[in-house]
Formats: sequence, structure tokens, C-alpha cells
Amino acid sequence: MHPIIRLVNRNLTISINPGFLIWQVIFPLIYIFVAGYAYTSLIDQVPFGDKNISYPTFLATGMIGFNIMNSTLISGIIIWNDRRHGMFEQIMSGPFTRSDYILSNICTIGIVGLVSASLIALVGYPVFFESIEFTPITIPIIIFAAIVGSVLFGSIASIISTRLRSSEGFNVIINTVFLFFAFVSTAFYPSSGSPEPLRTIFYLNPLTYLVDVIRGGIFGNITEFVIMEMGVLVVIASVLFIIATKLLTKLDF
Repeated sequence: MHPIIRLVNRNLTISINPGFLIWQVIFPLIYIFVAGYAYTSLIDQVPFGDKNISYPTFLATGMIGFNIMNSTLISGIIIWNDRRHGMFEQIMSGPFTRSDYILSNICTIGIVGLVSASLIALVGYPVFFESIEFTPITIPIIIFAAIVGSVLFGSIASIISTRLRSSEGFNVIINTVFLFFAFVSTAFYPSSGSPEPLRTIFYLNPLTYLVDVIRGGIFGNITEFVIMEMGVLVVIASVLFIIATKLLTKLDF
């Protein structure tokens, strides 16, 4: 078996467990079916492109992007645990290189991101199926968002894990950063109507671009702005991936 495939299998085995799966499904379910419908008394319709959609529909599609981001935490956790417990040295004593280790982490978060996006799309389908406008590029765009979003946020998690040594610092920083990404974005509420400078901050957040692209694909609203957001995602993901790779290749485990 190829070394990268062996490491990917190892990463998935130690990362995916009942607790992780419950977190990946139950948490979004609570938001979609509890918060989503509870807030309809405050938010009836949300404008998106040339149509108005219900708030549960808006939230359900936003949770796809949120879950992609949330699932990539495993990248930082794997690296952190390998550093803390001396697993990296054991891995390097086998037929593995640092390149194998890095590529296996990227493959892992790509797989988890795709599975996570699929799970929430299936769970949220009963909520947003009436507003769906499938086109030939709907599925490719969702796959694009899942892969690029996984690389982007997985790189951020990897960078954080390489720069911190204390477990308290790691947990505080990574949870604070991802919490900021989650709630200062259009995943939970639209930017229209939000006061400045909050609206501007939304578009300094890559999660906003990710959920906008996903919604554009699901609702058949691929505008020039959405295409621009896709380009921004690719650029940010590429830069962060290069930084994360350089830090990992130089890291003294």
C-alpha cells in the first residue's frame, strides 16, 4: 500500500469516531431545525440574488460551509497530538517522509470535508429542496467548495498547531479563531442590513466566500461576484497551504 494511503487510513481511523460523527451531525441539526425555525418569528424571508428564501433554508445552506470549516479542525489536532505524544518520530522511523505526512493530512481533510458537506446537504435537503435550482455546475461547485474550503481552513488549523506548544494555548487560539470565522460571516445571517463595519468584516472572512459559493451553486445564482469569490478562495487557500507546508517541513517535532 502506498505510504500516503497508509497515513490517510491512519488519520481517518484516529479522527473519525462516534463522538466526532455526532458532533458533525447533531450540532448542525440543532441549528437548522431548532434555531432556524425559532428565528423565523424574527426573520421571515432572506433576500438572496433575485429571490427570497426562508431563514431555515438560508441557515441550512450556510451550515454546509460551516461544517466544512469545522471538520478541518482535525488537521490541527492530528499534528498537535503527533507533536505532543512523539508520534511523528515513530512515523518517520517507518517508510514515510515529511512530504508523505503533509500530503496525507491534506488528503484527510479533503475527504472529511467532502463527507461533511454531503452529510449536511442530505440532512438539510428537506429544508431547502423547494428553493433548489439544479444546473449542470451545481454539484461541481459544491465539490469545489468542499475541497478548497477544506484546504484553506485545514491550512489555518495546521499553521496554528505548528506555532503553539502549550495545550491550553492551542485550544484557546484555535477555538477562538474558528468561532470568529463562524459568527462573523454570512453562514448564519445575511450581510445586507448589517451595520458597518460589521458588513465589511464579513467580507474579510473566507467563510463568507465559501458559503456564498455554496448557496450560489444550490440556488442557481452563479453571478460574476460569486465567480470572483471562487477565485479569492483559491488564492487564499493556495497561499495558506504554501505557508502551512513550509512550516511543517521546517518544524522540529
